[in-house]
Amino acid sequence: MASSMRSHRALLYAIAGQAGWFVCVLSAARDAAWVGIVFVAGLLALHLRQARQPQRELRLVLSVVMLAAPWETVLIRAGLIAYPHGTLWAGFAPPWLLALWVLFAIQVNVLFRWLRGRWWLAMVLGAVAGPLSFRAGAALGAAYISELPVSLSMLSAGWAIWMPLLVWMGERSDGIGISP
Repeated sequence: MASSMRSHRALLYAIAGQAGWFVCVLSAARDAAWVGIVFVAGLLALHLRQARQPQRELRLVLSVVMLAAPWETVLIRAGLIAYPHGTLWAGFAPPWLLALWVLFAIQVNVLFRWLRGRWWLAMVLGAVAGPLSFRAGAALGAAYISELPVSLSMLSAGWAIWMPLLVWMGERSDGIGISP
């Protein structure tokens, strides 16, 4: 029964995560990025409400966003990625993009907890899925990726580090408290 509940929760998080990604990306592409931000804020509220230790989950989310903002800003300032809409300050990560990091952070201790201790697998998954997500966002009009091979290589290298780091951070700040 507990295993069934865990898999149902993971399925719900996977669906919510994909929905959140699409809402953020499509609303940003249509210059209405606030829609995605509000959607993710609602998902965050639901996540914290069901967490056994919401303060730990919130600490994880805030830590992830504080680490992600400079990374995204470096990519922008290096000219590898540009965001045509939803940017408050030129040269800095737009708020809707940081909302995607919030969305990712709330999934770490539910959807990606199976990667704990599987660091090489987390690296490979990050190296492949991270750039694909950016490429898909660009295809939908939310971003522009310049120098595609260089940009995708940089994203791949970055996400090979990000994914295991996020899983590790989640393990140390797990407020969900479900068994793997």
